[in-house]
Amino acid sequence: MTRLTNCILKKDHSCVPIWFMRQAGRYLPEFRKIRSKNKDFIKLCLNSNLSSKITLQPLSRFNLDAAIIFSDILMVPYALGQKVEFKKNKGPDLSSFDLKHFLKNDKKKFIYKLNPVYEAIKLTRKKLNKSKSLISFIGAPWTLAVYMFGLKKGKDQINKDKFKKKEKEIKIVLETLIDYLCAHIINQHKAGADVVQIFDSWAGLVPKNKLFNYCYEPNRKIVDFCKKKKIPTICFPRGIKTNYKNFAEKVNPDCLNLDYNIDPVWAKNNLKNFCLQGGMNPRILFKKEVEIFKEVDKYLNVFKNHPYIFNLGHGLLPKTNPHILQKVVKRVNSFK
Repeated sequence: MTRLTNCILKKDHSCVPIWFMRQAGRYLPEFRKIRSKNKDFIKLCLNSNLSSKITLQPLSRFNLDAAIIFSDILMVPYALGQKVEFKKNKGPDLSSFDLKHFLKNDKKKFIYKLNPVYEAIKLTRKKLNKSKSLISFIGAPWTLAVYMFGLKKGKDQINKDKFKKKEKEIKIVLETLIDYLCAHIINQHKAGADVVQIFDSWAGLVPKNKLFNYCYEPNRKIVDFCKKKKIPTICFPRGIKTNYKNFAEKVNPDCLNLDYNIDPVWAKNNLKNFCLQGGMNPRILFKKEVEIFKEVDKYLNVFKNHPYIFNLGHGLLPKTNPHILQKVVKRVNSFK
């Protein structure tokens, strides 16, 4: 077992493992160098050699407990036949969703299209120190549906009219997605990933009276699958506030990633039986060192004697200074 899996599964709190969401990304000059020569993001994710190289970049700099494979949650809609483009300063752009076309998919083609991701995991596992975990990930069904149906309206709102109009289709898609996502997880695991993180990044957009059907239940089915296959799970239902407690009770993942709107003291008191991860606002890393360390220490002290993985309440931002991050990593690693 690695320090990470020991914390997740054995609830070991003798040390604080550390890794970061988006640790392989735009804040690193070595990543920007590769990205400048590879403009098509999907093609870059499907380049096994480069994907593996990018995955390992942060571990060459920092003493982290895990690598997370360089890929994207939208590789799943791509493999299911939807056109996915990443536009500068705009983000992902998906073609119009076609249910008939979607339902014609089959697992063999799906796995074949994602095979370069599995090859990247194999390459990474060979090069990665055995004491380090290799994290795979998926987008939760609801979050993928938000992108696939274009349900977002503005920054943090859902298009309610569109949601009502497409609700029957969305229900069909969610159930079908669970099947494909489980196939994607098992193939990442077979390739060498020892942990899976389930990103429900838009869980906060689910209407409150529909949280069970659209957030809890789909996540639970995937977590149950992972438990049968003995794959440790980290769930990240971002934006659901104090419903984290209901989520934890109904989904029962091995670990919960907190978003930065969750009070860590509340989390420790209300999520006692769970390994917890993250929580700190990534924007804190833009402040003065004294303020950064004060916030880091706050999380370390709140979760002392509780199984806790240091991470953030969201991914690292592009303007993060790698030298500051290095100091944070050292501080966490020296915490006793």
